[in-house]
Amino acid sequence: MRRLRGKWLWAIIAGAVCLLIALLALSLLKRPSEGRVAVVDGSVITREDFDREMNHVKQELLNMGKPLIDSQLSKLKKEVLEQLINRELLYQQSQKKRIGIEEAAVNKELQALKKGFPSEAEFKSALKEAKLSELEVKSQIERKLAINEFIAGKFVEKATASDSEVRTYYESHPESFKQPEQVQASHILISVDPQADRSKRSSARKKIEDIQQKLRKGEDFAALAKEFSQGPSSAKGGDLGYFRRGQMTKPFEDAAFALTPGELSDVVETKFGYHLIKVIAKKPETTIAFEGIREVLGRYLTQEKVQKEVGLYVQKLKEDAKVEVYLTEGS
Repeated sequence: MRRLRGKWLWAIIAGAVCLLIALLALSLLKRPSEGRVAVVDGSVITREDFDREMNHVKQELLNMGKPLIDSQLSKLKKEVLEQLINRELLYQQSQKKRIGIEEAAVNKELQALKKGFPSEAEFKSALKEAKLSELEVKSQIERKLAINEFIAGKFVEKATASDSEVRTYYESHPESFKQPEQVQASHILISVDPQADRSKRSSARKKIEDIQQKLRKGEDFAALAKEFSQGPSSAKGGDLGYFRRGQMTKPFEDAAFALTPGELSDVVETKFGYHLIKVIAKKPETTIAFEGIREVLGRYLTQEKVQKEVGLYVQKLKEDAKVEVYLTEGS
């Protein structure tokens, strides 16, 4: 299934406080108007709010292996500001409906947030880095929960996907529910640098061939992997678990998928060194049964429908609200 659009909305609907996002992207505290980037019906979005959100988005892109380039910066700034404005509009509506959040619910979310850190000291260090106090974090948790409750009450029940919609989607997107062939394999690795000279390569090759002879004489693969393998899986007897095509380097993958369960490969050379591979089990390509995916798919389609409805609703709110934007092209 394609990735849902609009990360801010996904976070609102899901209702989960993502540990680092909650610290680095908290954004709509009402502060004095100096350094403002926008004002939404009198509520200020400060430059500090905006910079914190921008830093979070940039870090998220880096984590995905997609560093931000200069030509994308102007567009991203506009999108981030839109997200902040949208959140403020939704929060204001939640307050018009007099939605209140009990302190116990806020504290529960705060404790879940803290559990994501090794210690209280590291949690406080993260707050300091994000220039936030614990009180500000609690304020933002309260805002998020209020928006969640507002959306749930106004949209979720009305937009819930019906059984027939779920079935229709399943039947019309067969490729989305295919699980590719997988293999469970173990390996023994004698590592060698790709730039190693002939002598070092010959020595490594001799080591793997000696292990191969031990296996042919009936010695236990897992025991030999623990003793000789130079890969991170050695502690588990070389077990790599299940993997599908595209997850391993190609020579390794080709050899593993060509073997039958219980079969041992010849010596396989990759950029990491020399391997001996033993296939434990295989899973053929399958299609997830409808009953096995119905509940998850129903939630996905409901989120899609809610996202669309909330998007239209926010657009209408903008038309009726007084939104002043002070962020300029070069700022």
